[in-house]
Amino acid sequence: MEAIDVIKVKYIKELLEHDKREDSRGMMDFRSIKIANNIIDTAEGSAQVDLGSTRVLAGVKLEVDEPMEDTPNEGNLVISSELLPLASADYEPGPPSPEAIELARVVDRGIRAGNCVDIEDLFIE
Repeated sequence: MEAIDVIKVKYIKELLEHDKREDSRGMMDFRSIKIANNIIDTAEGSAQVDLGSTRVLAGVKLEVDEPMEDTPNEGNLVISSELLPLASADYEPGPPSPEAIELARVVDRGIRAGNCVDIEDLFIE
């Protein structure tokens, strides 16, 4: 184990011994939650969720298009995500990073598996 890993393990153990998290909250304390909707004027729908100091912004855009040949009675759902440099120095501007692509895939799977959106309801005859 490298020295940095030993330091991290020691730090985490100290936090646990004092029943604290890294941000000084207790182990059972929640972060504050704020939700605002319709904050993007150019989107058909939008929401901003602040969970402590973490901010997530979601927008919905609608477009009428031809259905896919293999699903002629269904609409289409496209999920994308962006991780902005403003959020972390780890993120860079430009094409989606592997993390942004994976986030979009996980959200897409959750929406589809949870039947959150009926794709047939997106079809316009």
